[in-house]
Amino acid sequence: MKLTSFTDYSLRVLIYLAARPEQRATVAEIAQAYGIKQNHLTKVVHFLGRQGWLTTVRGKGGGLQLAVPAADVGIDAVVRAAEGADLPAECFAPDANTCPIARVCRLKRVLREATEAFHAVLNQYTLADLVRQPRALSDILHLARHAA
Repeated sequence: MKLTSFTDYSLRVLIYLAARPEQRATVAEIAQAYGIKQNHLTKVVHFLGRQGWLTTVRGKGGGLQLAVPAADVGIDAVVRAAEGADLPAECFAPDANTCPIARVCRLKRVLREATEAFHAVLNQYTLADLVRQPRALSDILHLARHAA
């Protein structure tokens, strides 16, 4: 299963913020750290805010920060919210299914089982699990420099 860029960026923003939970960050800082265009991250940040995972503070000294502890952000929840319905093949979308063998094909069952296993693994982890080495993340993302 391949995640969309939107989901990837959502996870990256959360990781960035969780690596330094005591500080706020701007979209520009996060974009620079990851080499991603700001306009892509603006959409992601809006989505993450609507989901309740981050808050924004306007004005001088403002920025983004986690709205909940990293331990309360399930990776599977983020992936499911960002990806939407699991549609690994055309036959999973009843309105768009034109596959002539869909009624007798066993592939749908196999893909459903694989998708459930994928989510079961993701469900075992939280954002806190992904940032167990905040110093290493900070060094790589140059967080100290961005905070200055």
